[in-house]
Amino acid sequence: MFPNDLDPMFLGAALLCVVITGISKSGLGGGLGQLSVPIMAMFIAPSTAAAIMLPILCLIDLFNIWGYRKDFHRGNLLAMLPGAVIGIGIGALLFSHVDDNALRLLLGGISLIFALTYFIQQNPVSADSRRGKWLGLLCGTLSGFTSFVAHAGGGPVKIFLLPQRLSARVFVGTHVYFFFIVNQLKIWPYLWLGQFSTENLWTSLILVPAVPVGVWLGWRLIKIIDVETFYKICYVLLFVAGSKLIYDGMKGYGWV
Repeated sequence: MFPNDLDPMFLGAALLCVVITGISKSGLGGGLGQLSVPIMAMFIAPSTAAAIMLPILCLIDLFNIWGYRKDFHRGNLLAMLPGAVIGIGIGALLFSHVDDNALRLLLGGISLIFALTYFIQQNPVSADSRRGKWLGLLCGTLSGFTSFVAHAGGGPVKIFLLPQRLSARVFVGTHVYFFFIVNQLKIWPYLWLGQFSTENLWTSLILVPAVPVGVWLGWRLIKIIDVETFYKICYVLLFVAGSKLIYDGMKGYGWV
């Protein structure tokens, strides 16, 4: 049934989330996009927000697969994707038992610590090395799991990719291809768990017009930004997202 009783405040917040997510995924390799579910969860259940956003994310991915069709790092994808499949499977099996607040604190803490390593000289880990393959598997698993439960898988991917100092387009393109595959895989367990109600899908459809706006702005952004500024912004976004996750986790436990 068409959701005629949508809260205007929710609709406005959701449209803004879609635009921000489009900009973030299309021009900054994610980051701010993972705040969409927490913001929408101020008005609706987090699981409902995640279900509404998944078709939107898949549509954004389709635009970006074309936009970044020549810009991605195959070795990094091969290192992370097996872990992503494992993480999605764990997320699907534990979906109804996940302590969201503990997850937020864990992921937020990891993201925050890594964001602060911007000030520490790091040796990049190649995806072709033994250590790189294990790190890719670990980050892929954590990303797949957190992406499944809250569309918040960008942090672990950045932990793996940022120290490699890829070009801005290859960094974003690798991120795009990884989450295109992850989001396609998530559709099936979401269906199995009954997440896609008619009302949720109608709400997703209402939000679709905001998708090309966000994607276009993201594509424009990456054309005008230099590499060093790009990486500084990515680390800042990771810090902001990590701080927000920690705050939300502490708030959920009643600690703040």
